[in-house]
Amino acid sequence: MGELKGQWLERCKLLMSVSLGLTFHVYLNMAIAGFNSILSATIFLFVYRAVTMLPYIHVNIFQHIGLPMYTLKDRPAKIYQMATGCLNLNRNIILDWILGHTLVYCHIEHHLFPTLTDSMVLKIRPIVKRFLLEHGLPYNEKSYMNRLKFFVDKYETIMEKAPPITHFVGLP
Repeated sequence: MGELKGQWLERCKLLMSVSLGLTFHVYLNMAIAGFNSILSATIFLFVYRAVTMLPYIHVNIFQHIGLPMYTLKDRPAKIYQMATGCLNLNRNIILDWILGHTLVYCHIEHHLFPTLTDSMVLKIRPIVKRFLLEHGLPYNEKSYMNRLKFFVDKYETIMEKAPPITHFVGLP
């Protein structure tokens, strides 16, 4: 909302979009999930979002931030991008349960082979690791605590001073 200071029409569009989205989710909770009241459906919506928000932050930030990103113009081969631009976190039962090990323990494999199932990425993980290391490419693996420490220590650099994402996707 702060970015839309003085832009009343844009604020109205944003508020309407957010309101319609929340209303639709509450409706789905009542119609499909069987909640009996708007209050219970709304509480469930916010509890569910609070629980699942943290794992998505881990996938999007812990497994990519601080690693190389490439613009459309200087993008190397896909295998090099994936070997350098993402990493696997060590096994974590909570994240594995919520997201599946594809997005946590086998994240590099997920980026190389996005259509494979959880069980298949587990099977190809040792093959991918061996291939990357044999060909002089990195196979990034870190612990959860290592990435949390990195994120906290480098927060200003990687979050506040980072170029906008539009820089990397080729938008002005």
